[in-house]
Amino acid sequence: MPMIGISPVGKPAGAANGQPATPSPNRSPKARGFLGRRSWWLIGALLVAAAGALGYYWIFGKAKVVYSTASVVRGDIESTVVAAGILQPILYVDVGAQTSGKLQSLKVKRGDQVTKDQLLAEIDPVLADSALTAANATLQNITSQRALKQAQLVLAQAQRDRSDQLFADGVVSTSDRDVAKAAFDVATADVASLSAQMKEAAAAVDTAKANLGYTKITAPMAGEVVSITTLEGQTINANQQAPNILRIADISTMTVWAQVSEADIVNVKPGQQVYFTVLGASRRWNCQVRQILPTPELINNVVFYDVLFDVPNPDRELDIQMTAQVFIVLAQAKGVLLIPAAAIGNAASGTQINVQVLKPDGSIELRPIKIGIKSEISAEVTDGLKENEQVVIRGITAAGTATKSALTARKGP
Repeated sequence: MPMIGISPVGKPAGAANGQPATPSPNRSPKARGFLGRRSWWLIGALLVAAAGALGYYWIFGKAKVVYSTASVVRGDIESTVVAAGILQPILYVDVGAQTSGKLQSLKVKRGDQVTKDQLLAEIDPVLADSALTAANATLQNITSQRALKQAQLVLAQAQRDRSDQLFADGVVSTSDRDVAKAAFDVATADVASLSAQMKEAAAAVDTAKANLGYTKITAPMAGEVVSITTLEGQTINANQQAPNILRIADISTMTVWAQVSEADIVNVKPGQQVYFTVLGASRRWNCQVRQILPTPELINNVVFYDVLFDVPNPDRELDIQMTAQVFIVLAQAKGVLLIPAAAIGNAASGTQINVQVLKPDGSIELRPIKIGIKSEISAEVTDGLKENEQVVIRGITAAGTATKSALTARKGP
């Protein structure tokens, strides 16, 4: 049975058996130096690669920003309140019937120009004429009765005077004198009663004459017949209310009724300049605010106030019920420096704000400016910019992503 050999301390196992010993790296200085140099080489290679990648990103991979700018220009600006309006004639009247009957004839048609007191229509006068005849007969009857009572009054007065004289002479008794006096008083009352009835009958005659006159309908004003609501042959009943027959309007001057919301009405005052346009027309009309009606109107839970202004219409270009787009001018300036409203965001008129200005060398300068009049499109710059300078609207990265310009608004002095 073979024996297992144990190597002496400091010698590799197997040397005692005559076999060559396996080299140990931990024990070889040459091996240790080779491995150290290899590790440093690998670390250096990694650092070089990282630096190259970082440089490549810095040179080729960084997003480039292209600024969208607008030039500071000189021009005109105005601040307006925009509203919708309806055109109406400045003056119109609805012509109705004040007596009942059949509309016998209509003398005009829509679009006709009429003058004041011109005959427009006639109502069948038979009923009114009959009423006048009856009223006259009643008046004549009462007049005759009053004449009879006046004659009786004269007789009663004479009898009373004679009875008073005879009573004074002691010829007649007291009762006879009282009878004569009472007869005179009754005759006086009868005459007074009939006089009142005669006045009433005379008033009835006047009413019947007026009703007969109402059968001829005349124009209360000069103008144009813009609508007709009752046609020939229709029966008119004027006992409860006066029915309309037609409308006359003066359209030589039109009134625009513009509806302005409660948020804007505080800025609107009588006398302000205003202009409007209508659909299909290439021109605009200029005028002034005449009146702001105090009573509002609620439309879809929004409060609106009616703002009225008049415009001459000599050529009849404007018609009734046309829709108008109205611009009430709150402020305006001409020949001032302007920038797009997008460059100042929500900054209000009269405030100071910082904007980005693109300098000729391509750098960006943050500069404070003061805002004057502001509209939906442009804003007036009263201080801080010069004509033809470039104001940054926004920045565009190479990837196409828009970035907001650095705008910091603060209240002006």
